[in-house]
Amino acid sequence: MLKKRIIPCLDVRNGRVVKGVNFEGLNDVSDPVELAAFYSEDGADELVFYDITATVEGRRLFTDCLRAVAEQIFIPLTVGGGINSIEDFDRVLKCGADKVSVNSGALRNPELIREAANKYGSQCVVLSADVKRVDGEFRVFSHGGRQDTGLEAMEWIRKGVALGAGEVVLNSIDTDGVKKGFDLEMLQALNVDVPIVASGGAGGIEDFVELFREVPGVDAGLAASIFHYREVRIPELKRILEENGIPVRRIE
Repeated sequence: MLKKRIIPCLDVRNGRVVKGVNFEGLNDVSDPVELAAFYSEDGADELVFYDITATVEGRRLFTDCLRAVAEQIFIPLTVGGGINSIEDFDRVLKCGADKVSVNSGALRNPELIREAANKYGSQCVVLSADVKRVDGEFRVFSHGGRQDTGLEAMEWIRKGVALGAGEVVLNSIDTDGVKKGFDLEMLQALNVDVPIVASGGAGGIEDFVELFREVPGVDAGLAASIFHYREVRIPELKRILEENGIPVRRIE
């Protein structure tokens, strides 16, 4: 069995890490460079960096902050926010990103996924989907969870994978920041043949145990506030996952 990955997420606004609930009410947390360096040393398997207001503000991702983060870490880095073109891919990769996450840009132009996969390889292209229940359907939202696209989420994700996305991050808006567990129902509804990263809802170590037990097809658990505020430390999380028979990458 492939080892499960633990991934902290830095939601960055105006050069600071922030966190909210259900994609709203953002509060200042920390300096992204300091936090990234901490996670790199503390056993995180990867790191995700989202410039969360780039799309809404209609601008390109801030690269100065990204470059400073990339220089501080020795683990794979996924970057998203304001990715609308191949030029955006090129820019963030040159700043130190290993993978590039597309969301609203791919919704506007699905062919961006194919173009990027052809140029950089599918392993570089991550499809991030912000999903919320609407009238009993899993619906995709864009612009940082603000706009209902009307698209059925699982169908959209399968299309993105068919176009060349090599990984999927499924963000549940319903459980984001609530800390009552990952959205198992939503994750169980997703069936694709690329790695799946679960995002939204982690409140404690037991939620990761439940995630990997109940949805064995999920490859990684992503979380923010419980790591940022040291409510859960990654070495302890990995130790307990191992004790529960869930394979993880050891901390050297």
